[in-house]
Amino acid sequence: MVPIRLLFTPLLKQLHGINNLYTMKYSNNALNILTAKYYKGIGNAWVVKNLKGNESVETIVSLLNKTIKGDQTNEEEFERLKKDFENKLVSKFENCCDGLIALGDRDFPQYRGNVKEGDRPVFLFYKGNIELLGIENKNISVIGLLNPEGDIEERERTIVAQMVKNGATIVSGLAFGCDSISHHQALESNGKTVAILPSPLNNILPARNKGLAFQIVEEGGLLITEYGNDFKNQMELSSRYKERDRLQALFCDAIVLAASYSQNSAEKWKIFGQKLDSGARLAMGFAKDYKIPRAVMYDQNLDYNNPMFDLNRDLINEDNSITIISTENYISSIETIMNTKSAINNSTSIQKGLFD
Repeated sequence: MVPIRLLFTPLLKQLHGINNLYTMKYSNNALNILTAKYYKGIGNAWVVKNLKGNESVETIVSLLNKTIKGDQTNEEEFERLKKDFENKLVSKFENCCDGLIALGDRDFPQYRGNVKEGDRPVFLFYKGNIELLGIENKNISVIGLLNPEGDIEERERTIVAQMVKNGATIVSGLAFGCDSISHHQALESNGKTVAILPSPLNNILPARNKGLAFQIVEEGGLLITEYGNDFKNQMELSSRYKERDRLQALFCDAIVLAASYSQNSAEKWKIFGQKLDSGARLAMGFAKDYKIPRAVMYDQNLDYNNPMFDLNRDLINEDNSITIISTENYISSIETIMNTKSAINNSTSIQKGLFD
């Protein structure tokens, strides 16, 4: 028996209340990629290099046997594993997931920017309107720290409202603080918003934001995640947050940092006993690597001595191409961001008619 990594843990209590009457969508292609991905040693880079979508099981098994160590697999075993995944997929997510979509499927979203193979997603679980991640949409990620103070929320809301007014879909991570503010303001402005999760759709994190997640879907938005199982320990959860941060970068046309401490803020300002460094730093770093346009909310007169803007200042000092959004120039700055074209360097072979 070829060793595989388990995708699904024992079934957990299903979430109810988002719309229980529907059929979960997935293609044979998606099941094939899901099954291939969970052989040991098979990661995203392998899938991107070897699979374009709609390959036969015979072809996939042949490719796997050139890579996996130890006992070889075969078509019978692959089909058995695929059927097992399908049964668990339906039984576990039938009340909280609209579908599973994978590389090669018609509506699988294209990433923006220059993304290395190992960072590209190969499948997503989703709830809501997956077309919001389409390249024809103008998606702006708005992120920041967990505990904004002072006028940060008011200023962030003003920026998000203006972006929605200009036709942007707002992307964020459903976390407390700046993420939640961006989602809420997008909804209040009658816009659409996308939440990227570090957890499966039947166990939304943070739990206190389940209501917000439901509202996002009910008002035409989208929830996505790469995960079908729960994390086993805190280390794995931390890794998932990092992976979530990369998706916030590669699925947007531009990324905006509302406010965030920097990596050395605790030492610099002698602030101890609380977590200051946030995933916003990682997301902004991924955006830089992927050549996604970046912007920060910053006003020198207001923020020069505020530790909650340490990362904003650091980014401004190290990269003169970053757009600075201030209280005076936010309308023109947002117009500039909306008119900036992000690079679309990927082309995907498409399997048509999967869900028709």
